Amino acid sequence: MILTPQHSLLRWYEKNGRHDLPWRTTNNPYHIYLSEIMLQQTQVKTVLERFYFPFLERFPTLNDLAKAEVDDVLKMWEGLGYYTRARNLHAAARLCNRELPTTAHELIALPGIGRSTAHAIASFAYKEPLPILDANVKRILHRYFVLKERDEKRLWEYAYTLFDFDHPFEFNQAMMDVGASVCLSKKPLCAFCPFETTCQGKSTPLLYPTPKNKTTKPIRHRNIIVYQRENRYALIQRQTRFLSGLWGFYECEELRNSHIKSLGHITQTYSHFTLEADVYLSLNDMHEEGFEWFSKEEIAQLSLSRADHKVVSLL
Repeated sequence: MILTPQHSLLRWYEKNGRHDLPWRTTNNPYHIYLSEIMLQQTQVKTVLERFYFPFLERFPTLNDLAKAEVDDVLKMWEGLGYYTRARNLHAAARLCNRELPTTAHELIALPGIGRSTAHAIASFAYKEPLPILDANVKRILHRYFVLKERDEKRLWEYAYTLFDFDHPFEFNQAMMDVGASVCLSKKPLCAFCPFETTCQGKSTPLLYPTPKNKTTKPIRHRNIIVYQRENRYALIQRQTRFLSGLWGFYECEELRNSHIKSLGHITQTYSHFTLEADVYLSLNDMHEEGFEWFSKEEIAQLSLSRADHKVVSLL
């Protein structure tokens, strides 16, 4: 009997798949939705060990999330990064009126849900027969069909070509697991792949897709001034897109305040740049608009970036 690629994949998944992941052992759409948002650009281990269960304990239902203040949501998301995800999650919960939509077509209308995420939620929670296209699946398709160009429209066409419409849940989960454990970006384990006999790119997998040109991550040099008044410190809630909603200390490129004390230096690496900042303490009054004053105990309750947590540690 000659197995189709789909049957080979499902057999592999039955034996090697991560069946015990909590978002795979539940039919709760909210739990599945939360996992999909958390897993965007974040490793399973990080989500599982530090964020998924505490978040559900704090906001056990979609309605609990909708009724919460966005500051509370950001606090529970603290350290997970890409905070737009948390704000969109909260906004979507308020739009849903207690229940998630039941089709990908409706899900994609919610903030923070793109086509692949909508397909994932719909196929995992409602068994809607739709393929997904996350980073792992893209890599498999590029190699399987020897596609060098990064063309998402074409990838969707190939995703449907390889898809198993009879087993959407198992197929999509299996594709993610193969991408995470076998079809690796740098050292693919082709001999252990369920597509080993049918993958067209198995002899030269690193050629698909064409590797991106390496770029040097820019460094941003800043000064962070901690303004202190008695035992309270000045922070502002950011309104810019980056780190929006998080609280932070005063930041500037050039120092104009000579009556300051050096506290030290911090380095924080983000996805698209590295922050190098000298940190100072000032007892002068703060004249900038939008800043509020907090004690150390109150600061501990605010949602801060990792860089600002490092500043707090210097205090």
